[in-house]
Amino acid sequence: MSEAWIIDACRTPRGVGKAGKGALSAFHPQHLGAAVLKAIAARNQLDTALVDDIIWGTSAQRGQQSGDLARMAALDAGFDIRASGMTLDRYCGSGITAVNLAAAVVGSGSEDLVIAGGTEMMSTYGNPGMRNSPFMDNDNLRLREVHPQPHQGICADAIATLEGISRQALDEVGLVSQQRAGRAIAEGRFSKSLIPVYRDDGTLALDRDELPRPSTTLADLAGLKPAFHAMADHPLDESGMTYRELVRMQYPDLNIQHFHHAGNSSGVADGAAALLLASPTFAQAHGMKPRARVVAMANMGDSPTLMLNAPVPATLKVLRKAGLSLQDIDLFEINEAFAVVAEKYQRDLKLDRDKVNVNGARLRWVIRSAPPARC
Repeated sequence: MSEAWIIDACRTPRGVGKAGKGALSAFHPQHLGAAVLKAIAARNQLDTALVDDIIWGTSAQRGQQSGDLARMAALDAGFDIRASGMTLDRYCGSGITAVNLAAAVVGSGSEDLVIAGGTEMMSTYGNPGMRNSPFMDNDNLRLREVHPQPHQGICADAIATLEGISRQALDEVGLVSQQRAGRAIAEGRFSKSLIPVYRDDGTLALDRDELPRPSTTLADLAGLKPAFHAMADHPLDESGMTYRELVRMQYPDLNIQHFHHAGNSSGVADGAAALLLASPTFAQAHGMKPRARVVAMANMGDSPTLMLNAPVPATLKVLRKAGLSLQDIDLFEINEAFAVVAEKYQRDLKLDRDKVNVNGARLRWVIRSAPPARC
């Protein structure tokens, strides 16, 4: 087995994912994908005919995000037609799965130069063609009897209740994340990767993240109403099934406490990102300097009802594969879609919090009245 080197990475700013409000919301999803593909090619002076494949992730392969977004974005970016593309869906893990797959094919020797990334246009979620069943099982009643799956926001509240994690603890996660994001932006930590997005007429659409609120205070967060209490009891079908009832199918005695709100839950964003991966042989032959190398990767499922609980076992699995321990790791990045994920992760693994998400979560908490995202 060879290695997979990460040569470069870039992303668009994260725009507010609400039609008519976010600076990127009028763009076609393929346009955002094309923007980062153009940038990655220009920054590295790529002959795109040498790109073996483009692997893309998106969590909603419907509407304008359907139809192999990777291939369409590459063609829109002016890539050589020999640069092939594929698109995959692993919900929130789609982008990182695209990177893992790219690293795997490069590391195996099957390919030498692969671009991986993803696009998500959450401002399109209300459009015709994007709507689907409110049930994760898409109305598969046989599956529902065995594995009831609620909305992730209700799942987050259920986990916090089961784990005895307080709202204050979750709000503190949100506060620290905002403060760290503000500091990272002020110090220009993202300047190497952030690319501006332009409209077709050449005018600037967006060159900074729209979502951070670094001036957030604990008092601000304490004043926000729980986001998922009403949703938990909203009838989802003619039978009156609710997300709360789905949870109680597995946890009949659980009285869910609703602690997550717009200040410590998933934001709604539009954006795209791309990474360039190469084999050491190809990189050295073409004068490419690596920014990082992929050492190990792992996938891990967990309870479908508490579908946010997999990061801890996944981390332990990948450490075993890499022959490393928690003490060998200098920095950790954990998905902060809901504060309980980051809080439980740090508690369970007994991590030094100064080593976790040091640049904050930059895509959250801009629209306090927005519906939570299903990611």
